[in-house]
Amino acid sequence: MVVFFIPGGNPGIFSTNYLDILCKLVASFSLTNLSTLLTQILPVFLSTGVFLISKIDQNVVYLAKIGFSMPKVIENRLIEEFKNKEYFTREELFDFYRYFEPKLKEGTFGWRIYDLKKRNIIKSIKRGLYVVSYKPGFKPDISPNIFKVVKQLVERFSEVKYCVWDTSWLNEFTQHQTSRSILIIEIEKGFEASLFYELKDSLKNEIYLNPDEKAIDFYIAESNQPIIVKKLLTRAPLTKITEKKITFHTPTLEKILVDLFAEEKLYYYVQGSELMHIYENALTNYTINFTKLLSYAKRREREQDIKQFITNHMFHIVKDIIDD
Repeated sequence: MVVFFIPGGNPGIFSTNYLDILCKLVASFSLTNLSTLLTQILPVFLSTGVFLISKIDQNVVYLAKIGFSMPKVIENRLIEEFKNKEYFTREELFDFYRYFEPKLKEGTFGWRIYDLKKRNIIKSIKRGLYVVSYKPGFKPDISPNIFKVVKQLVERFSEVKYCVWDTSWLNEFTQHQTSRSILIIEIEKGFEASLFYELKDSLKNEIYLNPDEKAIDFYIAESNQPIIVKKLLTRAPLTKITEKKITFHTPTLEKILVDLFAEEKLYYYVQGSELMHIYENALTNYTINFTKLLSYAKRREREQDIKQFITNHMFHIVKDIIDD
């Protein structure tokens, strides 16, 4: 008889069908190194009839001795453990690691979380809540028109914080597609006018600086690919993109969602049922950091309104995530 132990599971007794056992081993640990399997692991089976015993710390020591990558083993088990959960808590993740490393300290565990997030294995959806990164991060298409403006921004405003996005990105989320688009450029306070005149002198597009409701109704609504220059709020959530060796910032999906809600006059054509479609598709298809979203919403004094909106219309997605 062979005792075979899979971390995260229970010890099991199997018959001496070594092929079956090896298949289980390969599947459990995602083995890809055939040399390790044949020269180090298989002989242990054949000579002792026992490979992994129920003392998990001894398993870790043994695998480390033969040069097996324990971080990769644990990583694979982590994904298997949590991939089918809507979310899991920091405490659940700590318990998982303590099963493999009983003496794991809180400080070291914090670095483990940082590493998992940095390598895109897990993502934070709220403080203390995580998901396995099976949903992609939002990566918008950078069109030639956007890139043309970005190059100018990088050349003239390299020391200033700004972000760029195009409302055509919303077509991915809306129920009704639109051919119209507005290029939104938000720049650090005090540089709006400088950017406005810079673009006015170099581009043929119609460009608007902090447009009011009248300008939106009478001019922007009828413009072909207008550009709007606005003040960038401090601590707005941005993401860094590198395209053709040029690095610049775009708003995160969380920021876009909040701005659509907060500026209903500017984004009048995606309100009502369209806004519901945008939010639901964004929350369903991408990983959303709700701490980041609600923190920015609070900066825009719309936190409670957005909480209520999400809870009312897509409770099935955010139950237990959005606090009352």
